[in-house]
Amino acid sequence: MSPASPGGRPGPVGPERQARPIRLGPRSIGALALVSAVGVVAFGWPLIAGGGSGLSAHAQDAPWLFTALLPLLLAVVVATIADVGLDAKAIAMLGVLAAAGAALRPLGAGTAGIEPMFFLMVLSGRVLGPGFGFVLGAVSMFASALLTGGVGPWMPFQMLSMGWVCMGAGLLPGPDSLRGRRELWLLAAYGAVSSVLYGTVMNLQGWPYLGGLATGVSFVPGDPVGDNLGRFIAYCLATSLGWDLPRAVVTVLLSLALGPAVLKALRRATRRAAFEAQVTFEGPKA
Repeated sequence: MSPASPGGRPGPVGPERQARPIRLGPRSIGALALVSAVGVVAFGWPLIAGGGSGLSAHAQDAPWLFTALLPLLLAVVVATIADVGLDAKAIAMLGVLAAAGAALRPLGAGTAGIEPMFFLMVLSGRVLGPGFGFVLGAVSMFASALLTGGVGPWMPFQMLSMGWVCMGAGLLPGPDSLRGRRELWLLAAYGAVSSVLYGTVMNLQGWPYLGGLATGVSFVPGDPVGDNLGRFIAYCLATSLGWDLPRAVVTVLLSLALGPAVLKALRRATRRAAFEAQVTFEGPKA
């Protein structure tokens, strides 16, 4: 019902506030910051590792990162429950969307970077918020790895990277007001940029393995950061850009073509689930 104006007539209807199953509170923000800090260190340490450290690749630290990541993801959920509550409806939606994302990923089988799950993750993060988005991205990657047999030292890094992609979509401007073509173009542009950044960040996981194999693009422990960054950029241009750009193009096309229907379905499901509805109890009427 529209709010009444001072003259008694119904006032104009403003943009509807988007209900989200996980809203960020102080505890959940702290948990997400901690997870992200662990991820930044895990990805970036090769650039600052000393030459005599013996840490020339991620093979040894990935199991430890995986061990640390799962409790931290659980901490995000626990912190959210402590902040605003997390009911069975939110958990059910998380399971459904994670299963859908995991099922979409094998459709491209990584061929030339064609990964249709990216557009669904971006749109889901947009509608359901950064907290839900981060957990959804990480869980979807975990489920897809189990589904395709892609379990390895790269998996925790994929979980972190996809979590960041979905969280970023939830932080885009205008979640309650921006609609229509402008929102679609915003999401398409974000999907394109995040697709390339995902591949670039993931290269940090595999790049140290090339130490000593190709002097022009390989990681050299102990070298100045600027020199290693130059080699890393050359490595990205020579290897992964052919996968990252097609992934970006597919994400843009799917976002523009299927975005209206998917956004409408996600918003309708969120409204019907009434995640933020307050339960009140009334006494018997006289």
